[in-house]
Amino acid sequence: MLDVKLIRQETDKVLAGLKRRKPEFTLDEFLTKDKEWRGLVSKSESIQAQLKNKSKEIGLAIKDKKDAEPIKVEVAKLKSEKDAIDISLEKVSFELNDILLRLPNIPLEDVPNGAGENDNQIVRKWGEPQKFSFTPKEHDEIGVALGILDFERGVKISGTRFTFICGDGARLERALISFMLEEHRKRGYTEYCPPLLVLPETMQGTGQLPKFEEDLYKTNAGNFLIPTAEVPLTSFYRDEFIDVTETKNLTAYTPCFRSEAGSAGKDVKGMIRQHQFDKVELVKICHPDNSAKELEKMTSDAENILQLLKIPFRTMALCTGDMGFSAAKTYDIEVWLPGQNKYREISSCSNCTDFQARRANIKFKDDSGNRPAHTLNGSGLAVGRTLVAILENYQQADGSVTIPDVLVPYMYGQKSITKK
Repeated sequence: MLDVKLIRQETDKVLAGLKRRKPEFTLDEFLTKDKEWRGLVSKSESIQAQLKNKSKEIGLAIKDKKDAEPIKVEVAKLKSEKDAIDISLEKVSFELNDILLRLPNIPLEDVPNGAGENDNQIVRKWGEPQKFSFTPKEHDEIGVALGILDFERGVKISGTRFTFICGDGARLERALISFMLEEHRKRGYTEYCPPLLVLPETMQGTGQLPKFEEDLYKTNAGNFLIPTAEVPLTSFYRDEFIDVTETKNLTAYTPCFRSEAGSAGKDVKGMIRQHQFDKVELVKICHPDNSAKELEKMTSDAENILQLLKIPFRTMALCTGDMGFSAAKTYDIEVWLPGQNKYREISSCSNCTDFQARRANIKFKDDSGNRPAHTLNGSGLAVGRTLVAILENYQQADGSVTIPDVLVPYMYGQKSITKK
């Protein structure tokens, strides 16, 4: 959530930041509603002051044995006026808060301007795409031939965008999860096993609600299935004062659930875009002075996984028009998929500055008073897409897939997947 004081005091600056995301953004509705809200607050406070004075007058009248009834009539009238104003104030406060909840974060100054993914900038590349002596296949063809991916039964059991990962494929998925968590532990992250169902206010705290409700799965009881472990991990400290002397580093593996409401017809083939998928998430909560360097560290932590797996990737600085709702700056890591002959996103690492902390009420105290912390999140990595990358980058001419060296211990010595 944006700082209301900042919007009031530096309206032009805030509006310029929003327009970097989308030129059509405006603050007119907020400013109009905010003016109405402040007017109602002023009236309510004025009447409250009058009531306080009238109360004193009643006391003096009774003390002097004078008739206090006329004053009591005035008090009743003032209370009635205040009650009506307070009802209006509650309504306007709700409307004002709803406007604030739908305003995205402001991009940091070093974020490149742009309208969409074509305007993202390459920050660095790692590794060279392998040259195969044969035409590389896509992961779905490889997986089906090896008997480790079953798309037909996934659809039969659950509908589109669901997949059975079977046998050695399931073992590889589990190996990847253990490997990722262990590597992040070595880099200073504490592992958590969070709930998969969360309250609406938890979703609101990290920016999923109210804007993205159509992309979420909601239970009959009113809880939501998490779209990412970012939600429970960031909200771990919701409504708390915390110590940010040292950055808090959290990681978790969870299944994730997304309805993909806006992705009709997009990536319907294979495992790239699923309704349910596994992900290892990274979250940092830190002092505002440290969030810029912590974003670089987090991105490096995610890149480290691909470097250890020896899979080529590139890191992109997202432009203003392609960033997520809560992000002030984002790096996307895109892995090379030889079967598709293109780079595909496998991690997104974002500095959300104080945006989520304001919504979730995560604060710290220093000499200047109570302040919102800064939060960061990133994929470290999307497990299913990492499995996809292994299948395509480690495929062999005979149809088998070699296990990356760092995963062999997690596969109990197994060095390849072959057709059974």
